[in-house]
Amino acid sequence: MKENILVAYDGSELSKKAVREALTKESANSESQVHVISVIKPTGPFTNQKISESIGTELAENYRSELEAIKEEFKTVHQPIITDVLVSNREGNLGHKICEYAEQHDIDLIIIGNRGLGNVKKFFLGSVSNNVAQHAKCPILIVK
Repeated sequence: MKENILVAYDGSELSKKAVREALTKESANSESQVHVISVIKPTGPFTNQKISESIGTELAENYRSELEAIKEEFKTVHQPIITDVLVSNREGNLGHKICEYAEQHDIDLIIIGNRGLGNVKKFFLGSVSNNVAQHAKCPILIVK
């Protein structure tokens, strides 16, 4: 039975552990498809939209390189991994964007770290995993 697994990735050790968990599950079911996404929130001065967009674009490119490295690392052993970097709006919790992606891609399981402390600490905090746990319409696995 095909299973779509989504991993929320922020570069932290817990998100890397979440990727490994997803790949373990994928190995057990050859029909599984793993999606690894990063969600960023535009940052910078509210008064200067161009600077804010520029910072957001730079952060997105950094995550794209990390996700490409993950894809390359596991492509010889596993099914191809789908990766994406999403940009959230300034308001609200990033967990909403994760849940939205999960619904749009028929995700069966979301795997997320309980507290992200990656390169940019404010992107994935405990509040994000809590938000996903409260709003996801599929099962979620919180990695500690």
